[in-house]
Amino acid sequence: MSSSAADRARYDRATAHLEAPVAIVDLRAFDDNARDLVRRAGGKPIRVASKSVRCRALLERALALDGFAGIMSFTLAESLWLAREGFDDVLLAYPSTDRDRYATLTSDPKLAAAVTVMVDDIAQLDLIESVRAGTEEVRVCLELDTSLRMLGGRIRVGALRSPLRTPEQLAGLARAIERRPGFRVVGLMGYEGHVAGVGDAVTGRPLRSRAIRLMQSTARRELAARRAAAVRAVREVADLEFVNGGGTGSVQHTAAEDAVTEIAAGSGLYQPRLFDNYTSFRGRPAALFAQPVVRRPGVGVVTVLGGGYPASGAAGRDRLPVPYLPAGLAYDPQEGPGEVQTPLLGTAADDLLIGDRVWFRHAKAGELCERFATLHLVEDDRVVDSVPTYRGEGHTFL
Repeated sequence: MSSSAADRARYDRATAHLEAPVAIVDLRAFDDNARDLVRRAGGKPIRVASKSVRCRALLERALALDGFAGIMSFTLAESLWLAREGFDDVLLAYPSTDRDRYATLTSDPKLAAAVTVMVDDIAQLDLIESVRAGTEEVRVCLELDTSLRMLGGRIRVGALRSPLRTPEQLAGLARAIERRPGFRVVGLMGYEGHVAGVGDAVTGRPLRSRAIRLMQSTARRELAARRAAAVRAVREVADLEFVNGGGTGSVQHTAAEDAVTEIAAGSGLYQPRLFDNYTSFRGRPAALFAQPVVRRPGVGVVTVLGGGYPASGAAGRDRLPVPYLPAGLAYDPQEGPGEVQTPLLGTAADDLLIGDRVWFRHAKAGELCERFATLHLVEDDRVVDSVPTYRGEGHTFL
């Protein structure tokens, strides 16, 4: 029996008592992926990106492993909730305009000590100050624009995030913050998504893959020099506790920069399909969901219930879940994954009966948890625990 067939058999056995649709996390794969991230980080701590996990129990599992420290959150509401639940080092990765929760943050010593907020514009500080409800100091992190600019800036590669690009801009904002009572700059962050989140080995696209590798090599060199200069400039103004960088796809490269003190990663724990196309590492699929076969419309076709769970980002086939087990199934190009039913084509369909399960991998990591209230944790061929996702705990933060 092939390894994929063996995995399918044990997932089916483990969840036979559960009604599908059902979502699982293979704990051995999760732990193997975690250890590989730690290995690639080369001794620098990994801050877990919560948006890629969205399950409190699995955040705790990762943080219990040597090599992980702290959480990178995605909304202020989530940050405060995690801090109340006992997570004592939460970095909010995105600026917020949540006035009510800023008022809470500035009036609660425990929350103010645990949560660091992201700022890249003086107007964001003005907003916080306008709703300050207490005297607690606000911990602030600055974000560096990591994008690669070429041909005098006419070509930009990278996410449209922070307006702070130069060491002078970052140091200037740091000085303005340090002059304000009630605020303190403690960190600097830069997320190189064009390196960390873009696979460099696209199946069937050798020329595109080569171009991506060339771009990423150029981007890494440019960013390493600029980030080091930015850190030096900000350290002249503020006593930085951390400099965060990276992402699952660039862990080892970012960790090699002396200026970086910690790495952010999360998707690599679940290993969704978008992270299959890298030359530098191979993860094990850990997060899966199963849909039941409900129809057999004809030879070489089955229909499963639901399945239309596209991922965020620019719309395209790479944002769709992929039929994973049994191997050899594909979407009907006229229908794709549907809201309430999904036809699947391939010779493997003829071996599936009504009630059998097809296992899928989501394109991205934590977004799967917006569809399911529970993740069933599998070891070997049994479910050893069932834990709530954020949604299962009644939270839909974004």
